[in-house]
Amino acid sequence: MSDTIVHDHEHDGIDRRGFLKCMAWVGTGVVCVVEGGILNSSALAAPSDAGSPPLAKAGRGGQSGFSFAQISDSHIGFSKEANKDVVATLQVAVDKLNALPDRPDFVIHTGDLSHLSKPEEFDTLAQVLRGVKVGRIFYVPGEHDVIEDNGKLYRERFAPDSLGDGWFSFDHKGVHFVGLVNVLNLKAGGLGSLGREQLEWLENDLKGRPSSTPVVVFAHVPLWTVYPQWGWGTEDSAQALAYLKRFGSVTVLNGHIHQVLQKVEGHVAFHTAASTAFPQPQPGIAPGPGPMKVPEGVLRTLLGVRDVTFVPGRRALAVVNSSLADSGWPRAENAVPAPMSVVG
Repeated sequence: MSDTIVHDHEHDGIDRRGFLKCMAWVGTGVVCVVEGGILNSSALAAPSDAGSPPLAKAGRGGQSGFSFAQISDSHIGFSKEANKDVVATLQVAVDKLNALPDRPDFVIHTGDLSHLSKPEEFDTLAQVLRGVKVGRIFYVPGEHDVIEDNGKLYRERFAPDSLGDGWFSFDHKGVHFVGLVNVLNLKAGGLGSLGREQLEWLENDLKGRPSSTPVVVFAHVPLWTVYPQWGWGTEDSAQALAYLKRFGSVTVLNGHIHQVLQKVEGHVAFHTAASTAFPQPQPGIAPGPGPMKVPEGVLRTLLGVRDVTFVPGRRALAVVNSSLADSGWPRAENAVPAPMSVVG
């Protein structure tokens, strides 16, 4: 099997064999670096005192960079066979974040905080995440967070300063961050949607910003079509990506599919995230999406968190995924075994 996955522009996704090649990396620590439109993924070794140093945060000219973390799909309130204690695995994720060698500036949660958008589920989520040792956590909703009231309680609790249905943006140390909402009016198995009002806001939000500004976009449903048969994509994402095309560095972070997958198109790098609650099947190997029961000893290898580092002067953001089964955070090795590339 080739180590190169060629993007099929007719289907706006990757073929199943290519996807399975990507999925061979799930549950491991991976550093993803974009160079010339190609995403190279290097396996990471377990941490040790004699190991390689962590990813440097020093940029050119001694400028200091920063890191932030991503968690996703906590599904507080879920208690079925796939994971009967999602609070416990979320706590493991919090412990992982607090064990990072360098404390992240903030955390992004890419949705499905709750399973049924009940007040007590949001209460539990908030209580556990208060243990994260960062200044702030930014949220976007998943479809499970807007079930009862179209997201009203979610916005009151987790995005009180947001606009419209919960979208917002902010700047941090030279990087522009955009939180989008693509889960409202989501039909079962249907694609996500941004909507005209949000797209117009995004266009205005990006206007006037230099094309050299690094941009990080985060939403719940992927902004590229991973698997339309299961609704794993956003129907009007092409317009949003058109507004982002002129920027030299764009990183898009999503949840929803409960597994790690990466793709690069031009200067845009897409990264889906593992869940802290339960895995879902790979596209096409099950009748449909949903919680996937795995042996007890395997579960935490398929759940995880992510650390993202921005280094001034570099176009790519360094992305490190770590499973909840890892005893610590992995460290980058010089060797690159069987690099995986996605050609856009």
